[in-house]
Amino acid sequence: MKAIGYQTATKTLSNHSFEAIELPIPTASGHDLLVEVKAISVNPVDAKIRANVSPEQGHKVIGWDAVGIVKAVGDKVSLFNLGDQVYYAGDLTRSGSNAEFQLVDERIVGRAPTTLNDAQAAALPLTSITAWELLFDRLQISRSNNAKPASLLVIGAAGGVGSILVQLAKQLTNLTVIGTASRVDSVSWLNALGVDQVLDHSQSLNAQRIEHNLAEFDYVISLTHTDQHLDEIIKVIKPQGKLALIDDPASFDILALKRKSISLHWEFMYTRSMFQTDDMIAQHQLLTELAELVDNGIIKTTLGQHLGKINIENLLKAHAILESHQSRSKLVLEGF
Repeated sequence: MKAIGYQTATKTLSNHSFEAIELPIPTASGHDLLVEVKAISVNPVDAKIRANVSPEQGHKVIGWDAVGIVKAVGDKVSLFNLGDQVYYAGDLTRSGSNAEFQLVDERIVGRAPTTLNDAQAAALPLTSITAWELLFDRLQISRSNNAKPASLLVIGAAGGVGSILVQLAKQLTNLTVIGTASRVDSVSWLNALGVDQVLDHSQSLNAQRIEHNLAEFDYVISLTHTDQHLDEIIKVIKPQGKLALIDDPASFDILALKRKSISLHWEFMYTRSMFQTDDMIAQHQLLTELAELVDNGIIKTTLGQHLGKINIENLLKAHAILESHQSRSKLVLEGF
């Protein structure tokens, strides 16, 4: 099968960061599905792994978002059949989706939305799982319409995770949702997604909160540059509020959270697959429900740019966009 991989991590992106390779088609066993990959999206984690993780031997194939067709199943598979169209974000410890065929555990796979094409569906899995787990697993926000009204501030809301998170929060909870963005097109994007208000994270968040007569926030989700925003986060969050994050701060003064008794929650969507947790199937369940929400017109895809076929040139383009930190929503490639 065709695949795109590398033998050495490259912190600086170049034409030598990837190479086209031929690999044997893997064999499905246990809970594994063998999926023929039709479309992928490229995420910040792709760039981080490419820059920092070299394979112990041979080539490393990355990629953690895919849509494809089930071509074979392992002997323990019970959730899917041959020919099913599926979508998933994969497993950080296994070979990725930058290949014609991929093995993936059925417990982290969902049937793809029927109302989306492959590219539109490929934009959803990784960011949707992350957003869903942030809201409902880490922060344990209620999905009841009768829940006590509360407020959520999402820092970096126009990116891939934020674009799906604000939709889930608006559609499935009783939260007032405030997003942050600093560019005009990002503000327009968030308004189109239905956020209640947009603040500029390049300015003082607390000053803007006061200016707009907003109460301190019950929840804050920080998706990027948490270390840079921490002082402002502490100012805008309620006493006994909850802070969740997904990024990798260079430094983080947890003692600063003490005075307000702020609880801290990390989200890493690969935890369940990496450690084979007892509730690993929760990702199958949430992807299944997400597909229903999409097909019912409640949630829309966060596809931003379709960059063309799955090849070295377009992968390099996607990684360059991600490393510019100027991307909005999701970058998708389709077909070999």
